[in-house]
Amino acid sequence: MIETLLLSVLIIAIGMAFIGIKVLLKPDGEMSSIHIHDSQAMKDRGIHCVMDQDKEERERSEHVSRKIRKKA
Repeated sequence: MIETLLLSVLIIAIGMAFIGIKVLLKPDGEMSSIHIHDSQAMKDRGIHCVMDQDKEERERSEHVSRKIRKKA
């Protein structure tokens, strides 16, 4: 049991060290963004964040609802 705990702590410590080294070696000292809306490749494919897609869909359905009400 104690060996498993020590091994887990060691693995986490090594991971944190690698992340720290990556941040130190970056020119601006920041990690790259992992959000979909920040990825140029995703934008080129027309893939959006789910929050953006939801907002677009709500605006579209609201626009359609207004058109239907005007016709009635």
